[in-house]
Amino acid sequence: MTHTHQPMTPSPPMPEALRLLGDETRWRLISELRWSDRQVGELCERLDLPQNLVSYHLGVLRQAGLVRTHRSDADGRVLYYALDLAALQRHLRSISGALALPTQAAAPSSVAGPVLFICTRNSARSQIAEAWLRHLSGGRIITRSAGTAPASVQPLAVQVMAEAGIDIGYQRAKSIADVIDPPPAVVVTVCDLAREECIATLDAPLCLHWSIPDPVAVIGDEAEQLAAFRAVRDELRLRVEGLLGLLPMVSINVN
Repeated sequence: MTHTHQPMTPSPPMPEALRLLGDETRWRLISELRWSDRQVGELCERLDLPQNLVSYHLGVLRQAGLVRTHRSDADGRVLYYALDLAALQRHLRSISGALALPTQAAAPSSVAGPVLFICTRNSARSQIAEAWLRHLSGGRIITRSAGTAPASVQPLAVQVMAEAGIDIGYQRAKSIADVIDPPPAVVVTVCDLAREECIATLDAPLCLHWSIPDPVAVIGDEAEQLAAFRAVRDELRLRVEGLLGLLPMVSINVN
């Protein structure tokens, strides 16, 4: 009886993502930033690591495009570090493709209480985030938004969400006092000013921060302003999709 041997297939090149994520310190930084944007000092405190080590590995992750920074709107001397979810997804797809792994989208989750998005005026970023979570969860998650100093919803926010097939023309700006009953299970501040103003007063099982630039503050012609709102819309969709992946763990923590 003869045996036939299949020819050896060459191993695919190791994806760069494996080298990046294989380091324990970088893995811990990415895991922390997966939940919330952080300042360097916050990362050092939460991970119990020296600042020089954290700064070095943040530099490596920034150079690889996995982490980006945003200078705080509340204090221009402070940098927030954020995980670039789109870049991380590309890296993970490279691993999946190299190993020919099947992919499966996560099902919408639920959480034991409302999710509340907060920005300063509740006129754009928090309204967009509220709409995305309601839409992407299929209405299964109670979703609200509010502002520390609420104003009218921006027409450009309505316009760019309409481009994505979502109507927010009926949404109205609200104060935090209007939306804290029942108490939220998750609070997400989507602007730096709101985080500084209300972080000490909010009592939720989980408080997260997304350092999202204010599209209203963009100075330029109509096309430039519209581009800024579209960029924020697309960024918030990625962030909300990422939040949906975390909510099963939130449900465990708050029950």
